[in-house]
Amino acid sequence: MKNKTTVIGILLMLCALSVISFKNIGIKITLPARDTANGGLFLPGKFKAVVVVDSLEGRARHIAVNSNGDIYVKLRFPDSIGGNVAMRDTNRDGRADIIKKFADYEDKGPYGTGMRVHNGYLYFSSEANVYRVKLNTQTLVPDAPLELILHDATAPHEHDAKPLAFDGAGHMYVAYGAPSNACQEQNRVPGSKGIKGCPLLQQYGGIWQFDEAKPNQTQADGIRYATGMRSIVAMDWNTVDNCLYVVAHGRDDLRLQFPKVFTAWQSAVLPAEEFIKVTKGTDAGWPYYYYDPIKKKKLLNPEYGGDGKKAGNGAKYTQPIMAFAAHWAPNDLLFYTGNQFPARYKDGAFIAFHGSTNRSPYPQAGFFVCFVPFKNGRPAGAWEIFADGFAGKNTVVSVSEATYRPMGLAMGPDGSLYISETEKGKVWKVSYTGDKTQFTPTQLAGMEQRKKLPGFRLPDVMKSDLQTGMLKGGAKVYNTYCANCHQKNGRGDGNMIPPLSGSEWVTGGKYMDKDLAIRVLLKGLDGPIKVKNHPYNSAMPKHDFLSDADIAAVLTYIRNNFGNNSSLVTAAEVKKMRAEVARDK
Repeated sequence: MKNKTTVIGILLMLCALSVISFKNIGIKITLPARDTANGGLFLPGKFKAVVVVDSLEGRARHIAVNSNGDIYVKLRFPDSIGGNVAMRDTNRDGRADIIKKFADYEDKGPYGTGMRVHNGYLYFSSEANVYRVKLNTQTLVPDAPLELILHDATAPHEHDAKPLAFDGAGHMYVAYGAPSNACQEQNRVPGSKGIKGCPLLQQYGGIWQFDEAKPNQTQADGIRYATGMRSIVAMDWNTVDNCLYVVAHGRDDLRLQFPKVFTAWQSAVLPAEEFIKVTKGTDAGWPYYYYDPIKKKKLLNPEYGGDGKKAGNGAKYTQPIMAFAAHWAPNDLLFYTGNQFPARYKDGAFIAFHGSTNRSPYPQAGFFVCFVPFKNGRPAGAWEIFADGFAGKNTVVSVSEATYRPMGLAMGPDGSLYISETEKGKVWKVSYTGDKTQFTPTQLAGMEQRKKLPGFRLPDVMKSDLQTGMLKGGAKVYNTYCANCHQKNGRGDGNMIPPLSGSEWVTGGKYMDKDLAIRVLLKGLDGPIKVKNHPYNSAMPKHDFLSDADIAAVLTYIRNNFGNNSSLVTAAEVKKMRAEVARDK
């Protein structure tokens, strides 16, 4: 009895200490329950996953792991306590038991994304800056001064992520996303023509090379290393062939911009997300060309006279080494250099697909981690599903329905793969538990079958259309012009595109009324805003091409759906506001 009492006392004391250890560290967390179900993931063969942390306040973007196993996560929504999280697994069970926020810095937008451990430093980025701090393996939270390595005076703007890569020769590579869809005269305005000799390419739409250690650099201190890539978030240096690789986001809204040229189906399946081998001088063709994954060639963008068929001079630009389905949103790339996984994974590429927002009225797609086998600097086979199940359902109608969205990838010192996601800040650690020498392709068969699910297969033009026969009035206008970004359920994507549900921009408030909603639809909206105190940074095109009746109908629909309950909008009110907007010009 005495021994039993002692054991209970010790357990209570340990529980109390466990609670105390998480007190006053500036972050709300939920530790995962121990499970044997891979944290909800589908994985091939003898791969197993453990949940490192179930949720992080501020959610997660990219992730990095130090040589001693300490984990660093770039938060999606930083605050005054810090924009990063440091985690440590002290008992080596795969689960983080010390979690602390650190690094409070000036800019706090949702785009800042880069995080890498390189030469003993933790490098990370915001929308405007790249920082680094010296790591100390004895101290979880870095105790060295924070160094500003690069400042972007033009931030923030659309596509303003700052992914990072290092070549091992003293250079840092940073992507500068373009604040445009296709360098139009009027961004995202239907029918607007593209600007010849696109001036944005002088500062955006490419990759710049910098000194990895020089403080207080600006873009002028760098060299434009590659161009013609509108938006890059997934980027890594391949040490096997000593070369930079990216998986670039393709352009959006072919149908919304040119409805007489492209169908809703074409807009959902075009263009490809391009896996590109980048050398100095690479030009991938944006904004003039996009890659068609069905025709397997670059075609002329409609802003520059394209019609979905014209190839123009597309063959002269750098071609992808592999093309992925449209709008899957590749958000991290990692070449696997470890030895824990079976030999076929050595030097291959893992890609985290964040999942689409731009495929309505067809199911959204992506939401998985892909693997591409490599040999001699080229893919050595077709892409494979490595980790799936993040979305929590097989058919995703609106992106906010996805439970988790993969974001960051990192390799631990033991060769395990870490995966972060953006919706709740969950982190997984994936390890191989079988005999590596007994790994065979048959272990991949189950994952190959998953390619038949709606999120992976090419949608049928008619059978996969989720709005067939269901829409009229304001709902039809909404699903034609608005759902592609704001989603069918009005919740946006939680990152770039704000929700309409409960939005003060939609329903009005102390300083806002329905005139604002009408004005936004007529004039569009560009640049950073806050909705329900969350920052968003994207471009909404003006919709003044719609009739007064259509604008009234769609705003009435929005203001009385998605949990909203506000007064109707009349065509007369739209007409009055249209006249005011005209006088503002």
